[in-house]
Amino acid sequence: MSMPGSTECEWADIGVNLTDRQFADDREAVLQRARQAGVNRLLLTGTNVEESRQALALCQRYPDQGLLCTAGLHPHSARFCNDEVLSELRELLEQPAVAAAGEMGLDFNRDFSPRPDQEKAFEAQLALAAGLNKPVFLHQRDAHDRFLPMLKAWRDRLPAVVVHCFTDQRRPLFDYLDLDCFIGITGWVCDERRGRELAELVPHIPGNRLLLETDAPYLLPRDLPEPPAKKRRNEPCLLPWIGERVATLRGETTQALAQQTLANTLAFLQRDWPAA
Repeated sequence: MSMPGSTECEWADIGVNLTDRQFADDREAVLQRARQAGVNRLLLTGTNVEESRQALALCQRYPDQGLLCTAGLHPHSARFCNDEVLSELRELLEQPAVAAAGEMGLDFNRDFSPRPDQEKAFEAQLALAAGLNKPVFLHQRDAHDRFLPMLKAWRDRLPAVVVHCFTDQRRPLFDYLDLDCFIGITGWVCDERRGRELAELVPHIPGNRLLLETDAPYLLPRDLPEPPAKKRRNEPCLLPWIGERVATLRGETTQALAQQTLANTLAFLQRDWPAA
């Protein structure tokens, strides 16, 4: 699954669900393929306390593989938020390998948790991140009008923000850019059906605000010449394919985009991050 010429560049994938059971039987091979493709820094996503613990455990198990992680409660699980959960998240966020708070935010598309519970959990996690001076990794789907004022109220107290897996429209994009947020772009931009509007917006993201992610194992790029045989599963090694698409849309070289997005990733996390 390596991409032609991808090892000429160094890439950072800021959204990898490596704890997902789809990776249960071949995580080491996934990491090896990522390295071979030049993707030598992976930010593993924590979406609840247990998955955040598992992500941290992977960082500790593979200390030389360029792994860091997040710890948070996804809006789908917001109904489970309570003082114990927040205390456990605080403990996780104090661990050296946990580089950002999240995935947190609002999802009014599926409403797996009641909206008041989502708002309460989002607010509590923003406060937690601000208190610990942690960057935040955010999720927003069909909830911009409520999400924006909540984020705006906390933005000055947060060191850095990324709106992960951005797939929204022009107004939300510029609202987030006005708040000096980073914007995470995934393989959605490679989807000729759903990603058309995003492809038109990508050139308008300032170079120093752009981050790249696979959101693996989800959002497999639809325009791959040969889709992977294994479960049609996305992997970090496919990040260079997304990068080439984004570079083409922006009229940039792939190498320049890789360098810029890696620098942006380090700026978002505000820390040293040795490569694999």
